Amino acid sequence: MILIVVLLAIALIAVLAIILLRRAGGGRFPWLQFYLKGREAGFVFHEINLLRRVSIEAKLENPTALFWSMKQLDRAIKGIIITYRARSQEQEPEYNLLLSKLFELRKRVEFDQPKYKMGIKSSRKLTPKQHLRITLPGLGPFGALIVENLTRYMAISHPQGPKLPDGFSWKNQKIGIYFWRAEDAGYFFQTKVMEDFIEKKYPILHIAHSDNLIRTQKRNSVRVETDMPAELFPLKSIDATNEIPEEARGLRCRLADVSEGGAAILIGGKARVGLPVKLQFSIAESVVVMSGIVKGLNFDQKKNRSLLHMQASPPSVTMRNRILTYVYNLFGERETLLPGRKPDASKDKAPEGIVLKATPPTAGPSN
Repeated sequence: MILIVVLLAIALIAVLAIILLRRAGGGRFPWLQFYLKGREAGFVFHEINLLRRVSIEAKLENPTALFWSMKQLDRAIKGIIITYRARSQEQEPEYNLLLSKLFELRKRVEFDQPKYKMGIKSSRKLTPKQHLRITLPGLGPFGALIVENLTRYMAISHPQGPKLPDGFSWKNQKIGIYFWRAEDAGYFFQTKVMEDFIEKKYPILHIAHSDNLIRTQKRNSVRVETDMPAELFPLKSIDATNEIPEEARGLRCRLADVSEGGAAILIGGKARVGLPVKLQFSIAESVVVMSGIVKGLNFDQKKNRSLLHMQASPPSVTMRNRILTYVYNLFGERETLLPGRKPDASKDKAPEGIVLKATPPTAGPSN
């Protein structure tokens, strides 16, 4: 008897759940199927409920596409932003929290793509112009670029870094190489230098390939290339960070790429690893302020400029939403940049009163 009562109760709850789900959708869409699809895709109940709410707001014809289509998810997020902007509620904590959750789901769908999950095993897969960070036993790091990648060996530019003993040759040296592969992860491998052509006035090394690459670090934020003016402010301490826009002039620079986790910044002259900085730039009518630590740099001696790789301190919810709206190009801000345009910091010099102390150039990963 008790078992029959329990089974009836479960059946009644199931029927009520179906009715509530249909009513929650405000239409004839089979929301029970929507929840089941969400569970199959690996989403938990509160995430599915959030997506249902978004699909209703955006009036999507096929809400289940949110579980696999970045295009549909972008459309839904854009619809939410437009709705709250029309209500002048962009500063509301509830809105920013909702948007933040949506961007988390957006990132999750993005990183489910094969290109983020499938790494490489061999150095033969690397492409020219890839930045490398090279170490010798007890020395380094040194910065270099891949010039050409051939079947038998890889040609790289002559490493730049700490001063080496007189008469030093890279030939036959055992070296460690670290690199960051765009839209993938960080890698490390050990190899041997086959030839050093510096005596023949060719600043190139030939290094042996390796089929034992170690994938050391996966990307945890979506990074996009850009080219926009920005200002950089050296800080005394990373503890002095804030998101208040600076009125005084900073170091003129250019933003080469950006993500919620950091940025690549092109400046005139040299800088030093470990420098705490505050970065400020504009997107449409909004000012973005990020602070962080310079974790690596690439110094171009001929052009006397450096590409700094800044790891950012976690931004506020509002600032993060502002950055991600640009990263995902929801309103086409990135399309205003000229295609193929190269960042140029040849005229970007430190204003009087700002000094970026020199350090041996290194090659570090992008943000």
